[in-house]
Amino acid sequence: MIVPCEVPVMTLPAATLFPQSLLPLYVFEPRHRRMLIDVLESHRMLVVAMQKPSCQRETPHEVAGLGLVRMAVQHSDGTAHVVLQGLIRVSLTPALRYKPYRVHRITPLCTIPAPPNHCQPLLQELRDLVQRRIELGLPFPPPPTLMDAENVVSLVPCPDAMAAILRDTLDLKDPDVVADLISAILVGPATVRQQLLECVRTSDRLALLVAHLKTELARHGDPSPGSP
Repeated sequence: MIVPCEVPVMTLPAATLFPQSLLPLYVFEPRHRRMLIDVLESHRMLVVAMQKPSCQRETPHEVAGLGLVRMAVQHSDGTAHVVLQGLIRVSLTPALRYKPYRVHRITPLCTIPAPPNHCQPLLQELRDLVQRRIELGLPFPPPPTLMDAENVVSLVPCPDAMAAILRDTLDLKDPDVVADLISAILVGPATVRQQLLECVRTSDRLALLVAHLKTELARHGDPSPGSP
């Protein structure tokens, strides 16, 4: 797949797009509706970037996710429901233009792999933590990108379906893919999601994700994946 050098950027609060993951969007702002029309008529790619919380003006984080529009259902009122598939992490340069929507030049960010003897223990610990979380039946964080959408419930898989997706994910061998998919499904806090997105080192990403899940389990009174 050819990655364009210049891509429209959708800046959203608390939103992250991880590689390989699916992100549902409700497109309702006029500029984003125009963006979607143009994207569907060209390469079908756009960047989703998280808004910097400390800035009042629209200011995206420099590290974001490039996605491919896999599904777009456009409605008579001009709004649309969209599903993006994450492709790669990218770094944003300063904006090339702001009207009618943001366009940035992007640079792909390559993953820095770690030796298997370093990654495998972290990957196994991650699998154990996720399995324990499933056993406890802890709730899944809702997609922040659907906060303004109608009929949100119909757009989010039920807990049993989400648990099945997680189990399938745990069977995958690539630690990068496992870490990104687990991050997309299980991590709720926006700051942690952005930190995970910015981790280009596989070992750093796995370690951060393991630490987050341990903290979450401890908060629910289960300090270790082996607790009865």
